[in-house]
Amino acid sequence: MIADVRTYTLVPRKLKPYLELVEQYAIPIMRAHGMVLDRYFISKIGPLNQVVHIWNYESLAELERIRNARDADPKWAEYLAKTEGMLFSQENKIMEDASFSMSDDVIMERAKAAAPS
Repeated sequence: MIADVRTYTLVPRKLKPYLELVEQYAIPIMRAHGMVLDRYFISKIGPLNQVVHIWNYESLAELERIRNARDADPKWAEYLAKTEGMLFSQENKIMEDASFSMSDDVIMERAKAAAPS
């Protein structure tokens, strides 16, 4: 399993309209092509106007296959046109779990145990 960790810094005052476009257009397109969104974060402390999103894949080959299909979708080109000029910078990293990293099952069990009865 690999994670594609993407950090985007947006032009000031573009965060809200960008997030609306992501939710309305990008997420449905990406899910239609089999992309699995793990988490989507908005910066609150530290660098402002940033979003970090994490997408999970079984392998680099799967990532490339899914991205190629998404990139060929005319709806994706329409989404990119709608968001043109909103991003100041982009960074992406391909990460893999450390051997001791917690699985989703472990995280859920810990959350249940910590929840008030």
